[in-house]
Amino acid sequence: MWSWSRRALVWAAVIPLALLVTWDAPRPVGDTEPSRPRAAERVLPAVQQQAPAPAVITRHNWGADEELRTEAVTYTGAARAVFVHHTNHPDDYDCDDAPEMLKSMQADHVTRMGWDDVGYNFVVDKCGTIYEGRGGGYQRYVMGAHTTGFNGDSVGVAALGDFVGTVPDALITGIAQVAAWKLRPGSDPRGHVRMVSTNDASRVPEGEEADLAVVSGHRDIVETHCPGDALYAELPRIREEAAGLRVASARRR
Repeated sequence: MWSWSRRALVWAAVIPLALLVTWDAPRPVGDTEPSRPRAAERVLPAVQQQAPAPAVITRHNWGADEELRTEAVTYTGAARAVFVHHTNHPDDYDCDDAPEMLKSMQADHVTRMGWDDVGYNFVVDKCGTIYEGRGGGYQRYVMGAHTTGFNGDSVGVAALGDFVGTVPDALITGIAQVAAWKLRPGSDPRGHVRMVSTNDASRVPEGEEADLAVVSGHRDIVETHCPGDALYAELPRIREEAAGLRVASARRR
């Protein structure tokens, strides 16, 4: 555990980076209708079962400022895709500081980015702890502001950090747990899905169809470095872990 002086030094270093923290953050929702399929996604029967919900730190428990939210929550369909992001915070944080980092990020997303709330549906720290992001009920399908043009029928999960080097195993498992739980029944985390863009702010023009990995990186659909090279390279492992959790869940039934 860090001393008070050590924490003060770290946060003094982090505060000047505030404008960098969300340079790779998602763009505003801009989506009024959820994406709808034009072709059936590939389904492998062995992983049709959704996995149970993992432990999630709620907004109340990490101290989200509900007064910052001024707009009604928009709900969407069950997730057909999961988009993986990173928050671009320095990697050397203490996991005990994650709640304060989330509070600062919420304020930045609202006051600087002009959104109504945290853009991501979930945030996972390097210790593997899963936090509820955008408000509206983490057990429901809330439309986020994470992957412009494809916020409908999807879930945005952000890794708390930059991850230019090794990605912690616990973080990979935490993201996989969210994917295994939130993807709709019948989705294969290792497969592909076709989704239609709802605006022109991504790589795919409005109304055009994209063939996406069910578990994709932010950079797959938007011109961005997110989720960083190291985490992006771990997406195949995240897909396999998520599929394995679904297989295990089906076997227990």
